[in-house]
Amino acid sequence: LHPAAREAWLAAVDAGYADPLALHRPGRAARLVLDNARAAVAEALGTRADEVSFTGSGSEAIHRGLLGLLEGRARTSRVLVHSAVEQATVLRAAAWWRDRAGGSTRVLPVTRAGTVDLDALPGLLTDPPGALAVQAANPEVGTVQPLEEVTERAAAPGVPLFVDLAASAGRLDPPTGWAAAAASAHTWGGPPGVGILLVRHGARWRSALPTDERTDPRVAGLENVPGALAAAAALQATVAERDSENALLDRLVEGIRERVARMPDVEVVGDPQRRLPHVVTFSCLYLDGEQLVRALDQHGFSVGSGSACTAATVRPSHVLEAMGVLTHGNVRVGLARGTTEEQVDRFLAVLPGVLERLRADVPLPRHERT
Repeated sequence: LHPAAREAWLAAVDAGYADPLALHRPGRAARLVLDNARAAVAEALGTRADEVSFTGSGSEAIHRGLLGLLEGRARTSRVLVHSAVEQATVLRAAAWWRDRAGGSTRVLPVTRAGTVDLDALPGLLTDPPGALAVQAANPEVGTVQPLEEVTERAAAPGVPLFVDLAASAGRLDPPTGWAAAAASAHTWGGPPGVGILLVRHGARWRSALPTDERTDPRVAGLENVPGALAAAAALQATVAERDSENALLDRLVEGIRERVARMPDVEVVGDPQRRLPHVVTFSCLYLDGEQLVRALDQHGFSVGSGSACTAATVRPSHVLEAMGVLTHGNVRVGLARGTTEEQVDRFLAVLPGVLERLRADVPLPRHERT
């Protein structure tokens, strides 16, 4: 949690407890807090305040944003095109659109580096689909997508673009050209349970999910007003610190990539150039990702494996499968604000011994031991 988020939440918890739609004084005070939060997020993400809504999670923002675009163009097309490396929340929205709403989907393949295949895109946009979903950057392997080129190719047939900003918001310059976008406050040090939904003014968007009596159909229920202000404060602080923080984390990640790549039977994945400054993922032959996570945790390092969004699945990562790289034994390292060079050096000193110890317990075939 960013210190700015903690301070803002504590400041807003008394003023922002009421329903911001209520006409009484506490309601008006909460409305003012919410409006300030919306304006701050809009400034940080390069959009208008009336295009910003706060949801109960990043997943809810994705579902409402993407399905709303599809519902808004349902009479034109019920087809969704999405990249093969979208996060699981997007894939579940796509499955819901197929199974519950009678739609269909097309998948945009990616290269071995995790970049969308731009040559394949025009063929998927013939008979224009209802929406195209391409993330700004992949939270699992760090690859940054060429959104400018994607936007240009989608503009001619008039296909609205949905962008998942979860991994890039606050860390990279905000993209343009989207019709709807979503983010999650915890990814930039804001509080958990606060999502950001952006819907471009004039976009053909209509809620595909049930709504209530509130005036904003993009929001279900009472907004978490203190959480919204805390999210906005953390985002503003992250943007202000971005240049210096990114330079440090980028240098540390580059060091991890170089040293891990020299370790036996380890593959570093993701684009080495077009990447997030704070994420690096590598796969270790013969090993299980869950074992690696547990072993590194015993040394004081909290890392991920497989999907960046869940620890509840033992399936291989769909992102790594789509890229055609080693899917098992993968480790995702995400450097946080305040990570030091000493911590990274200690991690790199511990890692070879962990790999050697775990591999010693693996019953390798005879030809692998010779």
